[in-house]
Formats: sequence, structure tokens, C-alpha cells
Amino acid sequence: MPILSVFFGIIGRMWHDDHPPPHIHVEYQGFEALVDLQTGQVSKGKLPRKVAAIVQE
Repeated sequence: MPILSVFFGIIGRMWHDDHPPPHIHVEYQGFEALVDLQTGQVSKGKLPRKVAAIVQE
């Protein structure tokens, strides 16, 4: 899966033809989550609270 961004140890990945709704796959120190691009909210999985806030920004 192509890497879109790496910052503060947070890895963001995305497939161009993945299932709806539009989202990114986020990994951080063993945590994995899907983050909705429209809302910035974690839709599946878990991230530490501070990491989720950084991704949402």
C-alpha cells in the first residue's frame, strides 16, 4: 500500500480504489486504524488519543 505521509512516527497509507467511504490507513507503534477523510474520525481500529488528534488536524 503506498505511503502518503510519515510524521512523528505516524504512517499514513491509502489505496486509490479501496472500499468506500474515503479513508486512510494509519499505523503508529503497533496501533492500526482507518480514519475517515471527511470527518477525521477513527472509523475502525484504535489510535492513542494524542495521535488521533494529530491525524485529525
